[in-house]
Amino acid sequence: MPKVHQLSRQEARRLAIKAQLLERDRPDGLLTVARRLTLLQLDPVSAVAPSADLVAWSRLGSAYSLAGLRKAVDERQLIELMALLRPAEDLALYRARMAAWPGTGELKGWQIHFRDWVQANDRCRRDILGRLRAEGPLPSRELPDTCDRPWASTGWTNNKNITKLLDFMVARGEVAVAGRKGRERLWDLAERVYPDHPVVPAEEAVRERDRRRLRALGIARATGVEFSVEPAVVGAAGEPAVVEGVRGEWRVDPSYLGQPFAGRAALLSPFDRLVHDRGRTLDLFEFDYQLEMYKPAAKRRWGYYALPVLYGDRLVGKVDALADRKAGALVVHAVHQDVPFTAAMTAEVDQEITALADWLELDLRRQG
Repeated sequence: MPKVHQLSRQEARRLAIKAQLLERDRPDGLLTVARRLTLLQLDPVSAVAPSADLVAWSRLGSAYSLAGLRKAVDERQLIELMALLRPAEDLALYRARMAAWPGTGELKGWQIHFRDWVQANDRCRRDILGRLRAEGPLPSRELPDTCDRPWASTGWTNNKNITKLLDFMVARGEVAVAGRKGRERLWDLAERVYPDHPVVPAEEAVRERDRRRLRALGIARATGVEFSVEPAVVGAAGEPAVVEGVRGEWRVDPSYLGQPFAGRAALLSPFDRLVHDRGRTLDLFEFDYQLEMYKPAAKRRWGYYALPVLYGDRLVGKVDALADRKAGALVVHAVHQDVPFTAAMTAEVDQEITALADWLELDLRRQG
């Protein structure tokens, strides 16, 4: 049987921080960050900055330029898949799954529903492919809605036939996001967007995705709660471990074990992978955090878009900040301290807040 690594909470936290490139020594560029993290999440909310940019800035600091992300996307070094920017070479790990859509073996009810709906609208699917072949890339509003069966939903996608059909055609590997014009996605045939790399067989691709995910996270559960699009678990990747004071077994990437650690202060996106799995964050960091933008203002504890604060190997607070671009200011409403800040902590966190304002080219305005 493989050795089970015995870790303290501190050792586990340091593995996670090291894996996420949040130590004192910063990585050497955007592609290094994207390849280690395996993804940069796109999100329409930019209360401080778009999440993908904020994640990159947290790692690269002043060396990161917004133009760098646009250039990587334009040059197809990063490719959008299901609202995540992934390194182009990683797309080969998803093509076998796409070819097998909606799945293999005995299908679940929702998979059958999706398959039948796409089949019912095959005429529209073929119309979209023909239009893109002749004129792509195109925004979705320029694609014909010739669906024979409308998409029924109790949510915002009700009767959004083209939106849903494009989602399924992405999952099938037929179309892809070729770029964006502002926030609007431009669609094209997947064969024109994805690199022509050999497709990795499905079972091997699952193992490799698990391995890369563990490399990005450092420490993770083998199984657990399912997240949409990108899992938080890693299957049999890495080696088994237990964390003192935390129930259950973990998996660790052994390449991080025994390595020196040098932490720093960092402000994180609410969607940062270090805190994205709230259960893992609570287990390892004993850090309570929720994104409160969807709560009524009176019920918010930390603010509309509070940024988690990393200091050394602990998550120590939240910065309630908003970028008021009309006023030309980064407004800091409050710095919430989960633990009392020492003078050194206060100085380093303040330095990060100032650096964030400088990077955004906004004046810093403190209200609390």
